Amino acid sequence: MSHALSRRDLDFLLYEWLDVEALTRRERYAEHSRETFDAVLDLTADIGEKHFAPHNRVADANEPRMRPDGTVEMIPEVKAAMDAYGESGLITGTFDESVGGMQLPTVVARASMAWLQAANASTASYALLTTANAALLAEYGTDDQIETFVKPMLEGRWFGTMCLSEPQAGSSLADITTRAEKQDDGTYRVTGSKMWISGGDHELSENIVHLVLAKTPGGRPGVHSISLIIVPKYLPAADGGRGERNDITLTGLNHKMGNRGTTNTALAIGDGTHRPGGRAGAVGYLVGEEHRGLSYMFHMMNEARIGVGFLATALGYVGYLKAVEYAAGRAQGRPLGAKDPESPQVPIIEHTDVRRMLLAQKAYVEGGLALGLYCSKLVDDQITAADADEAAEIGLLLDVLTPIAKSWPSQWCLKANDLAIQVHGGYGYTRDYDVEQHYRDNRLNPIHEGTHGIQGMDLLGRKVIMQGGKGLGLLTARIAATVAAARAAGGAAADYADRLDVAWTRLVDLTGALWADRDPAVALANSSVYLESFGHLVVAWLWLEQFLAVGDAQGDFYDGKRMAARYFFRHELPQVGPWIDLLASMDSTSAEMNPAWF
Repeated sequence: MSHALSRRDLDFLLYEWLDVEALTRRERYAEHSRETFDAVLDLTADIGEKHFAPHNRVADANEPRMRPDGTVEMIPEVKAAMDAYGESGLITGTFDESVGGMQLPTVVARASMAWLQAANASTASYALLTTANAALLAEYGTDDQIETFVKPMLEGRWFGTMCLSEPQAGSSLADITTRAEKQDDGTYRVTGSKMWISGGDHELSENIVHLVLAKTPGGRPGVHSISLIIVPKYLPAADGGRGERNDITLTGLNHKMGNRGTTNTALAIGDGTHRPGGRAGAVGYLVGEEHRGLSYMFHMMNEARIGVGFLATALGYVGYLKAVEYAAGRAQGRPLGAKDPESPQVPIIEHTDVRRMLLAQKAYVEGGLALGLYCSKLVDDQITAADADEAAEIGLLLDVLTPIAKSWPSQWCLKANDLAIQVHGGYGYTRDYDVEQHYRDNRLNPIHEGTHGIQGMDLLGRKVIMQGGKGLGLLTARIAATVAAARAAGGAAADYADRLDVAWTRLVDLTGALWADRDPAVALANSSVYLESFGHLVVAWLWLEQFLAVGDAQGDFYDGKRMAARYFFRHELPQVGPWIDLLASMDSTSAEMNPAWF
């Protein structure tokens, strides 16, 4: 039994539901086939099992430490795993052949990465950040920047980060103070500090390519003065290798409750520690145009947000699989009605409440995986769209779903980890079993890449109302098509369709009512509740999609899918009603709470 993901579930989602094999009929993916997709998944699973999973607990118990000389001490297994990953070429997955990429569909590459995330969340984070960094530069960088920075990352020699937050600013990027001044030679001199930078310093690669948000002169106040600057740890040498040390310095490591194997750093930029070329300030290279840095960074942030959703799902999934195995092997208690105290104990999976907890986990993690893969396929559909209008519509739909793809798994797959601990009983919160670590690792994800509250405000305050609510309309049309198909199928599918249709219609109608008086304070007072309602309905829709894909197929796997769908519609979907009631009441309790009353 795999302790990472279920390959059977992945095959069902990719081939029986999403029909990703059909992507090979599109020009961009014509060189691929199901065989190449399977080979990528097989290779990733093998690397995850052999190189990532074995040191997962070791990295958690021996987190990185900062040496007196300012370098980072880490267990050697992390570098060995990343070297194996780099040598495999998997990091090139979605990139164009012109830069050495495999030109894989995003949905296949995301499924591949999920194996590594499940095997070892902290080590996989280095790969995730590097891929997202390289993708941004491939999209917005110059040919020279692609040659200089992207190709070494795709070769696995250089790693990448994103540097947004600062100690005084946190998520409020309008308040960052890092500055970048243009020089006569076209480069920039960057000064400031950055905080909470995952992968911000280490000795795992020859170089680290930092993408830094900094304010440049001449822009309007707030975010409108932000530019995006490449600030490498080492300046590139003429021969393509690494040259002089740049003025970016590790000042401390943050020690978190989870993902302990990932360095999380405080960085000083341009403090004079290294002084490249004998001058103060770190040398940086502008990406695109000045004052458009935040829009460029959103390319990486949105990719990272979906990646965080996958990470949350992967951690929930691995915990679920271990809980199933434990419950099947742990004998305790006897069936209800058993009178003989001398009779053999039964595995706890025979107890109804344990099956309830396992079923909830199954509904959460398989629903989360479906959500992430669906959004990833939308990326492929957008890239290969027939025309610009179709691509724009798919992009708008993806914009609406991105806050859900990030936040729903971060909340509910964390709940799956919580239930996995509960299934283990007293052993669950000891270090004798892995599930307590999976919970700690996953608890970071409701904060990573925009907190739950930020995603709620983004969804209700921007995504569902932009372009006159067009994105919400596009999603509604897709849900309506599924509802119609389910009603035509009859039976349980029609029942689920009716339940979903009533709740979704009510939420859409309420969305308009929330903005009727255009008072943001009232509309956004319960945006987190709106996010949870929206997310649960989206996942209910995807469970209905899976239910239809199962059809009349027979076997344990398909019976399990049917039961998980039934659980979601009978146990989870009814929770949405009271949430919508709260939204409809226009409750302002939180807004009216005086800080002095706490």
